[in-house]
Amino acid sequence: MTDLPDNSSITIREAQAQVDHWIHSVGVRYFDEMTNLAQLVEEVGEVARILSRTCGEQSCKAGESPGDLADELADVLFVTICLANQSGIDLADALRKNLEKKTKRDATRHLTNEKL
Repeated sequence: MTDLPDNSSITIREAQAQVDHWIHSVGVRYFDEMTNLAQLVEEVGEVARILSRTCGEQSCKAGESPGDLADELADVLFVTICLANQSGIDLADALRKNLEKKTKRDATRHLTNEKL
């Protein structure tokens, strides 16, 4: 399943297929959607913890490491893919449509934002 060289990239569809394969071969089955939602919130919290300590004003406790941001973001992506898979959502298509929506909606919004 993860026979990719370290420098290779995969498409979103390939990622969805790999996660599905992992779930059915190692994970046995998908957790229900509410459990996956709780898992997603937990993983996002871990991302927030790292960023609050590395980019924000929070500090680590003595001897504590802030954690591995890349690994936690990958956890967020994994659970997001699980939710998409079990909901029958093609994330590649959903992302394309979402970017089109944002492009139309925000064509000048950010360019005219004085705060930016």
